[in-house]
Amino acid sequence: MLQQKYIDREKSWLAFNARVLQEAADNTVPLLDRLRFLGIFSNNLDEFFRVRFAAIRRLSLSGKTGEKILGGISAQQLVKDITEIVIKHQTESLLILKGIENELESKNIFIINEHEISSEQEKFLKDYFIQKLSPELVTIILNDLAEFPLLKDNMGYLAIKLVMKVDAEVRYAIIEIPKTMNRFLVLPSENEKQYVILLDDVIRHNLKSIFNIFDYESVSAHMIKISRDAQLDIDSDLSKSMLEKISTSVKERRIGEPVRFIYDKEIETDTLQFFLDKMKIVSTDSIIPGGRYHNRRDYMDFPNLGRYDLLYKKNDPLPIPGLSLEGSILEKISQKDYLLNAPYQSFSYLTKFLREAALDPKVTSIKITLYRLAKNSQIISSLINAAKNGKKVVVQIELQARFDEASNISYAEQMQTEGIELIFGIKGLKVHSKICLIERNENGKTKRYGFISTGNFNESTAKVYTDVTLFTSHQQILKDITKIFDFFDINYRIHRYKHLIVSPHYTRTRFYKLIDREILNARAGRKSSIKLKMNSLSDFGMIDKLYEASNAGVKIQLQVRGICSLIPGVKGMSANIEAISIVDNYLEHARIYIFGNGSQTDVYISSADFMTRNLDGRVEVTCPIYDQDIKQELIDNFDIAWKGNVKARYHSSELDNRYRDSDGQPIFRAQIETYKYYQGKVDSLNETF
Repeated sequence: MLQQKYIDREKSWLAFNARVLQEAADNTVPLLDRLRFLGIFSNNLDEFFRVRFAAIRRLSLSGKTGEKILGGISAQQLVKDITEIVIKHQTESLLILKGIENELESKNIFIINEHEISSEQEKFLKDYFIQKLSPELVTIILNDLAEFPLLKDNMGYLAIKLVMKVDAEVRYAIIEIPKTMNRFLVLPSENEKQYVILLDDVIRHNLKSIFNIFDYESVSAHMIKISRDAQLDIDSDLSKSMLEKISTSVKERRIGEPVRFIYDKEIETDTLQFFLDKMKIVSTDSIIPGGRYHNRRDYMDFPNLGRYDLLYKKNDPLPIPGLSLEGSILEKISQKDYLLNAPYQSFSYLTKFLREAALDPKVTSIKITLYRLAKNSQIISSLINAAKNGKKVVVQIELQARFDEASNISYAEQMQTEGIELIFGIKGLKVHSKICLIERNENGKTKRYGFISTGNFNESTAKVYTDVTLFTSHQQILKDITKIFDFFDINYRIHRYKHLIVSPHYTRTRFYKLIDREILNARAGRKSSIKLKMNSLSDFGMIDKLYEASNAGVKIQLQVRGICSLIPGVKGMSANIEAISIVDNYLEHARIYIFGNGSQTDVYISSADFMTRNLDGRVEVTCPIYDQDIKQELIDNFDIAWKGNVKARYHSSELDNRYRDSDGQPIFRAQIETYKYYQGKVDSLNETF
């Protein structure tokens, strides 16, 4: 029997989401944070079905097996396997939720349903329903409609069955659970007990009021949800702008093909069949029985009820030693490079950099790439401020950033109005790089400043995503960034870069060469090592190259938070490779690549994972670190995380998410220790003064 070489990427992703579910099940995680992890698990699954499952389903329906691109499994079999895994995970998640609810009750927090409402709560809910909820409800009677209404993607609905008194006629209806309102309603406390009810149950409690014009014998309500194919089909009409094409495609997403239908397993058989028939849901779609409530992603916003004792303690972001938010950042960066590691350190340094550039009379231009932005973006505000101050502002904004398309279109229109020059990318390539360049007139000459990051310029996600950003005035690195913006303008001209590694033209070959160098070092008896931290590793070519390095004797340590198609620890294939995933309070998002290179260690930060799309199908930037202190800081970061024995799980072909053994060592939680590391740097600086 042939040795399995790769783990299917979809199953590996589902294993990652199972790690998120492990956090929801972990009794050492604070109760309200466990609910948050349950919400993240559900939200992740929604996006998986809308994108990855939808793509496999398309392939399955095309009649092609897809075995070559799927690593040896057919699309048809993969659809079945995924459905089985998801049903298992959904069942586990329901049990976990029930357990959390029981524990909350021991803390005097009660999530009640419509059958558990007290007389005092009844008065509160009646007023709430009349004044606030009822005007927001969309209720549709279905029997006599010529055409079944289009159910929105990932919206929650109550499927209603009314049995009439006359002739026992059955009528069906749907009620859309409004997204404009918080899913959880906090009720008045009673006897030091806190009560929360879901909007779904407030609606159920008021069914009699909603359907009071019907003479019915009985009424029942069960939740359903549909996920639709969210792939964008871009119009090829040359007369339309990219902005128009993406905008049209986003609107058409609402009528995408159904790929998943979830229903309350207690629903009556005839009601379920009615909806399946009317919505043309067939066996090729993923039909998944669930609990009473869906859209559990809403648990990410469960009210904290003032119970901070049931939440992780929030660590205030630390300052970067030697870099003040009160003085000139540009002046400091002109003297040396600085590294920002958010959320351990304050993301405000990045916005301060842009605000200073917007006001500085000597700054002549700002160029930046944008992928995902915060809802009320300070980044956009700073760029508009710069344009109003007469700076030339050039923004490459990625209109195809999945599920952020509408937001980015809105920001693009806003910036266009303010006179900012926009670049809408390159046909066939997403721009995923995270770069900024400013030009400043100093003594009659142009001097460049900038930053390069592993994550989005998004002050909201920067509170929970771990990412590193290099602030630099290294003129040669920044000259390479200038070439990238030139490439955005003239796509057919392929530039050569002296320092940066840029996808899609150079990343694969350059990383192959870096790995080959470690192979040569190992074979020559010199020191050799590879330490890679990333979100996902699924490119077969890159995996094969790492297997080759392992067989040559190179010691390889992998921290891969999400998908890992590489199988570590297999004799004759990957015996020298260890791979872990850390899932904890923060989302591990930084890409840090460290190559031993004998005694001359090379360190890089990157926007690119080792996925085919990042290597060959996107504009990505990998930046070398030349400052010795920053280089050591990133090595320390990797090594601290590698010592983690609390939230680290092993990657393996079994996809069992086995926790890393502590081997009798003291508990070492990597994210807590990383914060202590940066706190120590601040304390050391304070002691110096």
